[in-house]
Amino acid sequence: MEIKELNVEYDKLQLQYGAKELTSIYNGGCTNNPDICFVFMNPTGKNIASNPNWQGRRSPWIGTKNIWKLFYKIGLLDQEIYESIMEKKPQDWNEKFADLVYENVKKHKYFITNLGKCTQIDARVLPNSVYNQYLCLLCKEIEIINPKIIITFGNQVSSIVLNKSISVSQCRKQYFFKSVDNKKYKVFPVYYPIGNGMMNIDKAIEDLNHIIKTNLT
Repeated sequence: MEIKELNVEYDKLQLQYGAKELTSIYNGGCTNNPDICFVFMNPTGKNIASNPNWQGRRSPWIGTKNIWKLFYKIGLLDQEIYESIMEKKPQDWNEKFADLVYENVKKHKYFITNLGKCTQIDARVLPNSVYNQYLCLLCKEIEIINPKIIITFGNQVSSIVLNKSISVSQCRKQYFFKSVDNKKYKVFPVYYPIGNGMMNIDKAIEDLNHIIKTNLT
């Protein structure tokens, strides 16, 4: 199975759980044994690729800045690309530039996805019941791309992925095993670094640098 074959299912779930005027946001980056699979919560309308008129890739964080600051600070984004992102307003992104950014993501061998692909107008909190509708599909993504490690952001996403109560503050730099298709993957819960989680971005950077250094170098 190719990862893009899952998009049909994500679009069905968007109609059930997402904003009707927006489209699903899928994933992006290295899809062939990436070093890291980053799992965020769910997309919002700030991602300009969620506009139905957008003709390019529908990958996370298109038209935004803060998450790319994090990737740059942990050595997973080239300076030239980072500076171009910082110079652009959301409406300045186009399909070609989005591809350029994600080619850089692919170059650095990581994959970006959300547990929930249902785009919301804003950063409202979704119930566990919605995220649980996506868990099997996330496992399919993991099975297809086969990453070396998985990083989950925030207590809610980490708890659902690992099927146990997780407090990120209590397990910093620690990992848990997740079995997918009879293979065990190391999953590292990390502070959510965007939105209300911006207060914890320095802790997230510290932990990510440690995880990368001790597991991938």
